Amino acid sequence: MATRTAVAAAASAAVSVAAGDGPGGDSRLHQEAARWLRWDKNPKTLEMVKQMIADDNREELQKCFGSRMQFGTAGLRAAMGPGIAQMNDLTIIQTTQGFCRYLEKTFSDLKKRGVVIGFDARAHSSSGGSSKRFAQLAATAFISQGIPVYLFSNITPTPFVPYTVSHLNLCAGIMVTASHNPKQDNGYKVYWDNGAQIISPHDKGVSQAIEENQEPWAKAWDDSIINNNPLLHDPYDTINNDYFEDLKKYCFHSDVNKSSTLKFVHTSVHGVGHDFVQSAFKAFDFVPPDAVPEQKAPDPEFPTVKYPNPEEGKGVLTLSFALAEKTQAKIILANDPDADRLAVAEKQENGEWKVFSGNELGALLGWWRFISWKEKNQNRNALKDLYMLSSTVSSKILRAIALKEGFHFEETLTGFKWMGNRAKQLIDQGKNVLFAFEEAIGYMCCPFVLDKDGVSAAVISAELACFLATKNLSLAQQLKAIYVEYGYHITKTSYFICHDQNIIKNLFENLRNYDGKSTYPKTCGKFEVSGVRDLTTGYDSSQPDKKAILPTSKSSQMITFTFENGGVATMRTSGTEPKIKYYAELCVPPGNSDHEQLKKELDDLVSAIEEYFFQPEKNKLLPKSE
Repeated sequence: MATRTAVAAAASAAVSVAAGDGPGGDSRLHQEAARWLRWDKNPKTLEMVKQMIADDNREELQKCFGSRMQFGTAGLRAAMGPGIAQMNDLTIIQTTQGFCRYLEKTFSDLKKRGVVIGFDARAHSSSGGSSKRFAQLAATAFISQGIPVYLFSNITPTPFVPYTVSHLNLCAGIMVTASHNPKQDNGYKVYWDNGAQIISPHDKGVSQAIEENQEPWAKAWDDSIINNNPLLHDPYDTINNDYFEDLKKYCFHSDVNKSSTLKFVHTSVHGVGHDFVQSAFKAFDFVPPDAVPEQKAPDPEFPTVKYPNPEEGKGVLTLSFALAEKTQAKIILANDPDADRLAVAEKQENGEWKVFSGNELGALLGWWRFISWKEKNQNRNALKDLYMLSSTVSSKILRAIALKEGFHFEETLTGFKWMGNRAKQLIDQGKNVLFAFEEAIGYMCCPFVLDKDGVSAAVISAELACFLATKNLSLAQQLKAIYVEYGYHITKTSYFICHDQNIIKNLFENLRNYDGKSTYPKTCGKFEVSGVRDLTTGYDSSQPDKKAILPTSKSSQMITFTFENGGVATMRTSGTEPKIKYYAELCVPPGNSDHEQLKKELDDLVSAIEEYFFQPEKNKLLPKSE
């Protein structure tokens, strides 16, 4: 140990110089780096920090040690690399120690029930970090405290973790993934014992516990303790079997699936989805889809795409289009790398490919889940306990279907953490939550997973397409039929980039004091505003007491405007990127079916919102690059 102490002492002195310590220097930065050198046992990240100190690289030291990653409702997400600001062995140990202590305080039966840990295929050779390594270190922390761990022995889709929490009645779940983020990133996503992502106050409680448990425990680095440990369980085979058995209950047309000649292409975009979508197709009696060979195997480099996110549209699907042309497939199914999201594209009669937006696929899947349910449930009384959910920035099409068909629709704040928790509350009250979705291509088609699930969504989309084919209908034709029956819902979403928090704050404050103090805009160009809901302040003009029903948060900006012409537009800040996003939708009652005219009206409304509410030139906002 003497050598190690000497290293730490020398490093501490070096950091003192590097961090500009001394009169007016950054002593906190100095302390963080010195502590790091005492505690880190990963040779790669240790060497990187020593090098920064030797090179007097203040910029890198500031980047790595300036501030700790914030643990929020989505857990953690950051680049892999050394320091408290990044994902690495030591920050995973510290996070898990904090999470473990918080769970011990909350659950008296934690040592009986335990936790589940899953991981994707991400890896970062220069820092030695990988999802598998992080998952093993997290398991080590729990097992060192006598807590059972269900650690998947191989990569899994994210939805398998919340499924396992519910299925095995565990206290919590951790999924090590950065989903569709760039390749250098990783994340630590946390589920509560209800099978949904954690929400406040647990995020604050865990964050506090992480601060209090930073020094690695005695066995923290000894991951050999999990080998052959009676507290370690591998749920891989059991969950693979039980998940697909449960999924079969959502197959309604197995005869159609068996005989269908419709061909599918599937891409997992170098992620985990391939094997699981193949299994889902088998469970529904389909011939499995053709996989894009170059993207089938997990690859942390994501070599064939600029961004591994199918929400980006056609760029990510280039190889899928090529394979579909070759095999004469009509439908493409694309998962993101952790297989919790789904994009769908369909070849049109004119030879073009239509990539459905998240809202369009939400309309199709919502309609399909209702039609499938209705076939099995002729009793109208059952409608009173039937629910669908979507996030407040998603299309209101489910509301229109619910109004006409007689079931319930609710909207939640943005993100599946809200929809998952609300779905669980409803299920506990004996309600039937049929479907939930968000416009960012996330779908909950089966309530045995209280989160978005790209595996079940893929096979249910395939069954929908095959069923429609028996009626000589395409997905695009059925989407149009939904809009004709329930009213057109046309959406447009985009964003502006702004790195200056003061500009963002002033932009929203100006909207709150538009025509004098505490007055919101009454018009936007030629469009009349009929209602305003501000979830930053809690104001809602449509409520008798003017108080918003949805939860509010002063830490993020979010205002929704309703217009006389049936338009709805929400402006909000992003929690993870320097963006101000907007979501606009034109909702019209059935009978108004001039699609081109409605599209023009929505375009005009969006132009007015950009000009009068965003004022991009005055606020120096950068538009989204196409």
